[in-house]
Amino acid sequence: MTTIQVKASRAYEVKIGRGLLSSLGTEAAGLVTGRSAAIVSDTNVAPLYLDRVKTSLTEAGFRTCEFVFPAGESSKNGETYLNLLEFLAENQITRTDTLVALGGGVVGDLTGFAAATFLRGVDFLQLPTTLLAAVDASVGGKTAIDLKNGKNLAGAFYQPRLVLCDLDTLDTLPDDIFADGCAEVIKYGMIGDRDLLDLLARKHFRKDPEEVVARCIAMKRDLVEEDEFDTGARQLLNLGHTVGHGIEACSGYGISHGKAVAVGMTILTRAAIEQGVCEKEILEKLQKLLKQYGLPDRTGYATADLYERTLSDKKRTGGTITLVVPADWGKSVLRKIPVEDLKIWIEKGL
Repeated sequence: MTTIQVKASRAYEVKIGRGLLSSLGTEAAGLVTGRSAAIVSDTNVAPLYLDRVKTSLTEAGFRTCEFVFPAGESSKNGETYLNLLEFLAENQITRTDTLVALGGGVVGDLTGFAAATFLRGVDFLQLPTTLLAAVDASVGGKTAIDLKNGKNLAGAFYQPRLVLCDLDTLDTLPDDIFADGCAEVIKYGMIGDRDLLDLLARKHFRKDPEEVVARCIAMKRDLVEEDEFDTGARQLLNLGHTVGHGIEACSGYGISHGKAVAVGMTILTRAAIEQGVCEKEILEKLQKLLKQYGLPDRTGYATADLYERTLSDKKRTGGTITLVVPADWGKSVLRKIPVEDLKIWIEKGL
């Protein structure tokens, strides 16, 4: 097992290993004073792991209740969020109790936002069950729901008390869902870890993911500790996300987050070549790696459609927006541009 300490506004541990779901009750009992736990999950994950999590908590002396909502990005909305708050109130969750996020990024984002706002803040624990959530969404304290005009537009920075990455849960993922997480893993390499990119190119890591997962989490830990509230270096983690979120929105969230980010990275890399920021070989190596992990590098959406969808991006500040631009193999830089210039970058990258 690997343990990573995150020293943000609230310090916590991220534990990475196998069989960790069964240790949840013991871990939780040592962190929170209350003995009620609300488990939040979705219809894909609950049938697989809810009973195991509930048993672990019950054996440790917790009273549990369960809130399960329809799986998918379309559920990460105001209606589900308010239903969850009402559920917590009905089940008399207090400020000394805890919420448990059991699932992927949607579950973690929704649960974290509810924890940040219910009773002005209650503890929550992250149990990511997808690769994408393990390496990215579960760590760092970003919580949110989507609005009609854009993704993650209502949210809060709110750190969990503990993250348990049980690698056994990754074994049950369909290849397509595992590939979504690989996009985020490749992103980490592209923003600042050439050795990780080379490791990914040499062999697929699915059978033994601990080293790769830990490496990504450690990198995110470093950026979060330097810039918890996403005003500087942490923005590097947004590589591919500005255009990627636009692709998701254009598809009505039919295109998954990981695949949209993969395309977003290639669009920005093509544009960076056109702008003289990086060499053509960077794009060729990126495309080869994406293909190796079953990820796309093109979209059929037009410049105007993607640009319109990106105007509500939360990284926009007044009349400017910060792009994460690949500069070399394993190195990306932040570039602040006028919002209207984003259309040019998208056009050059398609």
